[in-house]
Amino acid sequence: MTVMEFGKQNTQTVILLHGGGLSWWNYRDAAEVLAEHVHVVLPVLDGHGDSGDSFVSIEENAARIIAYIDAEQGGQVAAIGGLSLGGQILVEMLSQQADICRCALIESALVKPMKLTHALIGPTFGMSYGLIKQKWFAKLQFAYLGMPGALFDDYYRDTCKIQKADMIAFLQANSAYTVKPSLTQTKARVKIVAGGREQKNILDSAKLLHDAIPNSEMQILEGLRHGDLSMHFPERYAAMLRDLMA
Repeated sequence: MTVMEFGKQNTQTVILLHGGGLSWWNYRDAAEVLAEHVHVVLPVLDGHGDSGDSFVSIEENAARIIAYIDAEQGGQVAAIGGLSLGGQILVEMLSQQADICRCALIESALVKPMKLTHALIGPTFGMSYGLIKQKWFAKLQFAYLGMPGALFDDYYRDTCKIQKADMIAFLQANSAYTVKPSLTQTKARVKIVAGGREQKNILDSAKLLHDAIPNSEMQILEGLRHGDLSMHFPERYAAMLRDLMA
């Protein structure tokens, strides 16, 4: 597993898990802010960029990151944050190991399956996969996602590295993931956030997670879209995570 690290001189460790189709740079700006106080680890999720591993499932990727924490971080970290697919992997980690972190910040994680979307992913991306390496198409997709302009070169470079089988696999996993009963046993202090301008299934998922996780906090961020918090407002994201850890 490939990781990028910031603030290695600090004792407390925070792990941030990027969204599907992105990479560690999803959290680069937030990591630079957080690195003043904590050690930040940014893994590259399976099947993305230079991860070195194919994407098998959300469950397998969660287990791989847990194994990293066991081996490199003494079995527990101060906090884990995750956006979208990364948020789903975080939810799965909390389900697999109740004490994997002391705090968790789940951003825009889908846990309400989208059956039609899941069925269409294979044939749709099977036909259109070749377009992702066309810069003009990448610019259209990038604009649709609403990411900061400074991230385009990173986005285009790493999108071109994603294999077709991996892209189909993580998109299908994203559209089908559901909450495990063991999530209720997590010992982490959990905050769930979503943008007020997100799709209804993301907002419904935030409520499902809030109901499933005892003593969790939920916040709908008015005016924000998918991924806006961590990518467009890194200082706000870092402050939210620090407050949660406090």
